[in-house]
Amino acid sequence: MLVLTRRLMERLFIGDNVCVTVVRLESGQVRLGIEAPRDVQVVRAELVPARAAEHDARMHPAEDSLAPPRFMTRPTEVRGIGSRRRGRSR
Repeated sequence: MLVLTRRLMERLFIGDNVCVTVVRLESGQVRLGIEAPRDVQVVRAELVPARAAEHDARMHPAEDSLAPPRFMTRPTEVRGIGSRRRGRSR
């Protein structure tokens, strides 16, 4: 998944013929304008449960429980918005 930050009225393009514009930001909601050709279907995910389930299955395939892990990583600290340390630095 690609995650982008956009400000009000900024755009992003998907392929050559789809344009998404941030139209409004208010009270925790983002309103998007989507310009696409009529033959491109634009549907909210919750309205198409079968398609959403299929997408989830493709993005997170079931792994064989007997297969060894592909790689091992050490856990890292996850920081989100507002988790910056305050006060003196160590």
